[in-house]
Amino acid sequence: MLGEKVEKPNKSLFDIDYIGVKASQFSFSRLSKADPVLGVDMASTGEVGCLGDDYYEAILKSMLAVGHRIPKKAVLISSGETRSKAELLESSKILLNMGFKIYTTIGTHNFLQENGINSTVVYWPDIKQSPNAYDLIKNGEVDLVINIPKNLKSEEINNDYSIRRAAVDFNVPLITNARLASAFIYAISTYASKDLEVKSWREY
Repeated sequence: MLGEKVEKPNKSLFDIDYIGVKASQFSFSRLSKADPVLGVDMASTGEVGCLGDDYYEAILKSMLAVGHRIPKKAVLISSGETRSKAELLESSKILLNMGFKIYTTIGTHNFLQENGINSTVVYWPDIKQSPNAYDLIKNGEVDLVINIPKNLKSEEINNDYSIRRAAVDFNVPLITNARLASAFIYAISTYASKDLEVKSWREY
């Protein structure tokens, strides 16, 4: 376009040197009683773009940059519809192999059991029995909550909302998308915090 001579690249478009991932930051903690689940009309209050040598390094850097933390002990999973349950199956195996305790709501528990994965079933927040999902979050017994919205039944809506809201109110990282949850779990199984390289912009 400028009349300059341009050399043809000598590699494939898919032969890339690094990956960039942009993660959104939301302010649900500042919005009292708001349901922290995303729809097409949601607008983030900020974003962070991070670069890594591969996809999992980049996504872990970006998730940490917007406030997520690498879990240390236990994860609570309420995986929603069957498609999301299947999406999280391999990720649940990874968590178990990494030594995490997995807490699950009844539908997720049954699905994992059928596929040879052990978990501890927890009761919905509106059932006053122990172990209760709300109490686990409130008492700091889990350090990651994965809650995938399932359907529009009032019981599902109310209980899922209570779990998501508890995660926000008690400062426990929350993921509400199965593909993102799976990618995050793969990332923490591949990289520890000390493995994440900090490079200058020039190095990319």
